[in-house]
Amino acid sequence: MPTLRNQELIESIIFLITLDNSPDKGRKETEVQISIKRTIERVPGGMMIVPLLIGSLVATFAPDTPKFFGSFTGALFTGALPVLAVFYVCMGASINVKATPYILKKGGALLATKVGTAILLGVILGHFLGEAPVSGGMFAGLSTLAVVAAMNDTNGGLYMALMGQYGRPEDVGAYSVMSLESGPFLTMVTLGVAGLSAFPWPTLVGSILPLLLGMLLGNLDREMRDFLGRAVPVMIPFFALALGAGLDLHKVWQAGMLGVGLGVAVVVITGVMLYTVDRLTGGTGVAGVAAASTAGNAAAVPTLIAAANPVYADAAKSATLLVAACVVVTAILTPLVTAWVARRVAPMLGQPAEGHAS
Repeated sequence: MPTLRNQELIESIIFLITLDNSPDKGRKETEVQISIKRTIERVPGGMMIVPLLIGSLVATFAPDTPKFFGSFTGALFTGALPVLAVFYVCMGASINVKATPYILKKGGALLATKVGTAILLGVILGHFLGEAPVSGGMFAGLSTLAVVAAMNDTNGGLYMALMGQYGRPEDVGAYSVMSLESGPFLTMVTLGVAGLSAFPWPTLVGSILPLLLGMLLGNLDREMRDFLGRAVPVMIPFFALALGAGLDLHKVWQAGMLGVGLGVAVVVITGVMLYTVDRLTGGTGVAGVAAASTAGNAAAVPTLIAAANPVYADAAKSATLLVAACVVVTAILTPLVTAWVARRVAPMLGQPAEGHAS
């Protein structure tokens, strides 16, 4: 005769066996899953571009939707700046200031070249265009703000993926230095250096404080770095949706064609400069070409610039579309050019074509 405890144990085992063979178990295992995330990520820069387009569709065909629902739903379409502030705190937390000398050298050289190229173009275009966008013709919508924002910020995920395939681990780590490009701070500095309308020092400091706060937290506590760093990709579709809600799709066709040209210019102009500097500093040029792209979050910079200085308000809307187009174009072209350069330098290093080239 089993004891009460043994009897309870036997009944529990029978229950679990019955549950394991129940019809509900098979039903749960055959639940249909829609690969939404995977589908979005098939689009170059998809987590930025797709929500941006959704927001612009709402703004074009149902512009009163945010006001109609209000509350949190309305905030999803109008709250880009608070989301971006949190985004830059999390981005800053991922930057490790204890970088090795090689990482500092590689990342510093690429950062200086990228920003220096943007400053040079900003000075030239600022002389002819000023703060306002081109008002007519095939270049309508092009502005100094659009060009500087597109040139200033590297697509970090794309760079690290390419360097993981064609470079060394230290080359991947160089982005920890290059990520200082993120945010509107360097674009504000570039526009000021170009002789255009400058920004008061509190605005300049305020634009970089979230990034610095994140760097402080991430470098004081490794667990905070991991915790905040995981939030970076999560923030992108939300601020992209809010940015898209301020765009008019009637202007997308014109800006899109011009954006393709600007994207090609980013790859060619910054690619040549970055390749040259990478070779001069002891690299093969592969890392330089891999950095010739536009980051997805760069599409947010024109809006931030216009919020800081209304003089750029006219240029900001078309600049957002142009920079978003650059994200897509460079995400397609940069890997192709990087693979081509890697194949050319591989024989010099005695490596297979698909091997690593530092």
